[in-house]
Amino acid sequence: MINTIFKSRLYKAIIFSTLILSVGIGGYAILFGYSFIDALYMTVITITTIGFGEVHPFGPEEKIFTIGLILSSLFIFGYAVSSFSEYLISGQFFHQLKVKKVQKKIEELQGHTIVCGFGRNGKQAVSKLRSYKQKVVMIEKNKELIQELDVEGILNVEGNATTDETLIKAGIMKASSLVTVLPSDADNLFVVLSARQLNKKCKIISRASKESSYSKLKIAGADNVIMPDKLGGAHMALLVVTPDVIEFVDRLTIEGDTTANLEEVSVNELPSEYLGKTILDLDLRKKTGCTVIGYRSPEKEYTINPDVSVKLITDSNLIVLGRPEQISKLRELF
Repeated sequence: MINTIFKSRLYKAIIFSTLILSVGIGGYAILFGYSFIDALYMTVITITTIGFGEVHPFGPEEKIFTIGLILSSLFIFGYAVSSFSEYLISGQFFHQLKVKKVQKKIEELQGHTIVCGFGRNGKQAVSKLRSYKQKVVMIEKNKELIQELDVEGILNVEGNATTDETLIKAGIMKASSLVTVLPSDADNLFVVLSARQLNKKCKIISRASKESSYSKLKIAGADNVIMPDKLGGAHMALLVVTPDVIEFVDRLTIEGDTTANLEEVSVNELPSEYLGKTILDLDLRKKTGCTVIGYRSPEKEYTINPDVSVKLITDSNLIVLGRPEQISKLRELF
């Protein structure tokens, strides 16, 4: 910490200015018997070269001490002015103001998503999350990409995502989920380990480029591990085998107010009278035109095309399919 402070000219200037002020007050008070107020007054008018009258007529010793104080203060305050000017010109002052402003906004967030790495996959993740009106904080160490994030108005933290300090700045303690898409599987592993240690309840999704990394990331605490290259290859193969099915699925969307075809309905958010009832009692088909195509139990077990006799219990979810206007009606009702 001390080494960091002394590497900065601005901090040095502040420390030296405080030191010369202390030396002046101490010298007048201890060497010449001045009261604290008189010593402070003499020190201030001396180092600022204002030139008001002395509290008491000076003897030779006081004159020598004052000369030394003036010469020292001229050097130190000249150094301070040049340091502060350099600090302003370099943009560090305004950069620090921006960082503090962004940090304050991040500290106010609750239930947001942290994305680590603003590369190709990171940009796609952020774009999709923002389309869902999700609160996003990006962690990136590349200064050029940080500038791009600032232009787009995305909250960001400049730093290494593998460190606890950076994750804490991004609000990992209050985040609901974290997506790490760093180029290195080893870095993603460190992020997952750190994030899981800091927030046990956070949902963590990690990118992986190697098969061998999959199990390691899962053991480290990742809820989901995605291999983009593998998914891309499998998708292209399916376009050969079942082109119509894949093209139909590709047309299904889950974003926007007017383009959605799929919607996730939490049983917890349904009116209380439906709790404990069945999918048949919900009667979504008649009320909205939507069809229930999936059910997720509280144990995170999925059922495709569930039976209408399935009961709606706490912490379970329904996956619903419909045309955009039907999804809109569903949102209005539930």
